[in-house]
Amino acid sequence: MCGIAGIFHLETAKPVDPTRLKKMTDSLGHRGPDGSGAWTAPGVGLGHRRLSIVDLEGGAQPMATADEAQIITFNGMIYNFLEIRVELEALGHVFATNSDTEVILYAYRHWGVDCLKRFNGMFAFAIFDQRNKQLFVARDRLGVKPLFYAPVSDGSIIFGSELKALLANPLLRRDPNLRAVDDYLAFGYVPDQTSLLQDVKKLPAGHYLLLEQGKPEPAPIQYWDMDFSHRHNASSSELEEELVSLLKESVGSRMVADVPLGAFLSGGVDSSAVVALMAERSRQAVKTCSIGFDQQSLDETGYAKRIAKRFQTDHRERTVASDDFGLIDTLADHFDEPFADGSALPTYRVCELARENVTVALSGDGADEAMAGYRRHVFHHGEERVRSLIPQSFRGPALGWLGSVYPKADWAPRPFRAKSTLLSLARSGPEGYAEAVGVTTPTGRDAIYSTKLKSDLAGYCGEGRMIDLMKNAPARDGLDQAQYADMKLWLPGDILTKVDRTSMAVGLEAREPLLDYRLMEFAAKLPTNLRVRKGQGKYLLKKSMERYLPDDILYRPKMGFVTPIAQWFRGPLAGQARDIAKSGALSRTGWFDEKSLAKVADDHISGKFDHGRLLWQLVMLDKSIQRLFSV
Repeated sequence: MCGIAGIFHLETAKPVDPTRLKKMTDSLGHRGPDGSGAWTAPGVGLGHRRLSIVDLEGGAQPMATADEAQIITFNGMIYNFLEIRVELEALGHVFATNSDTEVILYAYRHWGVDCLKRFNGMFAFAIFDQRNKQLFVARDRLGVKPLFYAPVSDGSIIFGSELKALLANPLLRRDPNLRAVDDYLAFGYVPDQTSLLQDVKKLPAGHYLLLEQGKPEPAPIQYWDMDFSHRHNASSSELEEELVSLLKESVGSRMVADVPLGAFLSGGVDSSAVVALMAERSRQAVKTCSIGFDQQSLDETGYAKRIAKRFQTDHRERTVASDDFGLIDTLADHFDEPFADGSALPTYRVCELARENVTVALSGDGADEAMAGYRRHVFHHGEERVRSLIPQSFRGPALGWLGSVYPKADWAPRPFRAKSTLLSLARSGPEGYAEAVGVTTPTGRDAIYSTKLKSDLAGYCGEGRMIDLMKNAPARDGLDQAQYADMKLWLPGDILTKVDRTSMAVGLEAREPLLDYRLMEFAAKLPTNLRVRKGQGKYLLKKSMERYLPDDILYRPKMGFVTPIAQWFRGPLAGQARDIAKSGALSRTGWFDEKSLAKVADDHISGKFDHGRLLWQLVMLDKSIQRLFSV
């Protein structure tokens, strides 16, 4: 795993300042502590920070073909690079290293942009082709590896693995993108389609850019997308066997490394399945690690220990205190943009623990998105059944009125929050789901925004992103739509951003076998009843893992990493909550109504309402504003 950065002049082939390129690259030193490199030519500069994983001696970057016609800077791993290499060698290409980086170079040389369809991996890379003065920039199908880019005032495009690489370039303008502020408060993260800085873009997952000197900046081109519009015709038993085969192949391909390798183990279905398949394939004990909590209701280490014992792993665990909020500034530094998923704190801690023994760790991320594993998928599937039975003309007025008068019960489990359910059913499926996955509702945001921000937003609403994705999804039903939107918005914006930043912060490469694109394509074609059945998601995955895992692991309620944020803001962080309204960077933007923010803090601290998640969003936004803008 690595960090990449670069500068490409679109208008004329001006010299690239090597000092400027070095500052951009050095800002990513945590991503690549094992080495650095730079390559420049008229109009282009490529920088690289290396975390050595494969071909430790021969994989230095930027790397060029033998004739130096193509040069690459690459972040990621191509899991099927050996198979592609054999094919290229048969076509006459000669390799000087044993790295996947060189395979990308010659695959591009031979197949052009179509090489992307052959890669199975996680990647973000840039290849400069000296023959036609083009820069080919690409990102993997699901968006596991990030790539930011922006135009700057000297006519160049700058890019990097993280926003901080762009911030290191003094020519980057730092004007705020107010729509991204609304997106962030709606979802708790800045979506992959936008940035908090007006000029900065993120190359979308499954897309590439082809930049050429003398031509204007083009739009990204999509080369892959999820498709839920087809269904498998095989029997459930046949699909179960196919799923197991795909799981074995995806896990096995991600165990290739020339450095110590292990796995995260929470004791949940997904990480336990990955560890089970690793243990089956490995000739030695799999190294696993878990994070526990000193608050019993949050702790899953007992389940993790059972799996570790079952598969005889070399297991390590560490207990994190429930008041472990000392990482807030560290996380803000590594995420750059505001990020309000509280599970980032324990994720950082488990990455720290893993890095003490291994350089590569496999995770269980991706199965929830692929196979409808979130509770919200199950709820939405049930609500869609009701919507299919009751016309919108009746649901809207009748259930909308009932929902408006029903008492609010945020404290209750969602199945018992009749107000939320009634209001959701009164809306269309996409509208109901968009609000269900949100953190702060449009009404809640409107209550804290300043008059000026409301005017500047001109009616913009962040939930519209998800609604549009669902309406335009290649899908057959509402569950398909919800999963598609999650894969396009939630997965790259939240889950993959969290894992990338926290693992790279400690120089650890995280690999997600359950995000193998072949596995994702298989899951998208599953009949609905093989995803959601009897009030549970991931039905076929759980069924297929019965041969490996006990029922009380497979069918217990999902927990995930939970942090006691609400309690923090009534205790040690109460002062920060109050400061937001009057003395923080947030208060100086003019985006929020000071009295409304003060009331949010006071109502939460007094216990009148639970505004813990909103306060967490505001604190993380405040810290990002301090870093990004001069306010």
